[in-house]
Amino acid sequence: MEEWYHYALLIGVGFVVGFINTVAGGASLISLPVLIFLGLPPAVANGTNRVAIVLQTAIAVAGFKSKGVSTFPFNVYLGISALLGSVLGAYIAVDIKGETFNRILAIIMVVVVLIIVFKPKMKIEELQERLSGKYLWLSVIAFFFIGIYGGFINAGIGFVIILFLHYVNRLSLVRANATKVAIVFIYTLAALAVFVLNDKVIWKVGLVLALGNGLGAWFSSRISVSKGDGYIKIFLVGMVIVMAIKLWFFN
Repeated sequence: MEEWYHYALLIGVGFVVGFINTVAGGASLISLPVLIFLGLPPAVANGTNRVAIVLQTAIAVAGFKSKGVSTFPFNVYLGISALLGSVLGAYIAVDIKGETFNRILAIIMVVVVLIIVFKPKMKIEELQERLSGKYLWLSVIAFFFIGIYGGFINAGIGFVIILFLHYVNRLSLVRANATKVAIVFIYTLAALAVFVLNDKVIWKVGLVLALGNGLGAWFSSRISVSKGDGYIKIFLVGMVIVMAIKLWFFN
């Protein structure tokens, strides 16, 4: 990481990752290999990537809020639950690279696509958001476990969060996206702290990557609101297919 073009590469990759993660998810499967390619050990790459995710999600939250899209305090309740899980996930983080893991994750991605494609459509005007009562408690419990995976490696978690919020809590895809970035911001703060305490973060690299992530997140959060649910659905399906192919055939 001594050449100037390494940092230029990080900013460019960060922009793409920030854009994809904000509108869909899974882009850590791009940034993590790049960080490892540039010479960071896998655990350090995992920790350093969290610096960019924190800034990316913070800016995305601001971007959605500037367009009047927020689910406060619902997003905070789920974020705190996920935060508790993410601490556990970060502490038990191990090297999960390998053909078996990648292929299992690829299958999960395909299942996500099938759910998106074949789940009965819900018209936006017919959506009755379920953010309280038993649905709130169900979500709080579910997001503790989602947080464990988020603290562990985070890659691909955006797909799961969006689908859960859309089909369980009946949020539109735009509002699910806004909620997702708030939740990820909250739990990633805790995961990052664990990695920092274990000396698994290179701040200069993480902050350069974060610059690109933040720019991509701001642009993506604002355009996704203006484009609406149809744009997000197409982008989401496309990214899931790409990530599944990558994981299955290119380990």
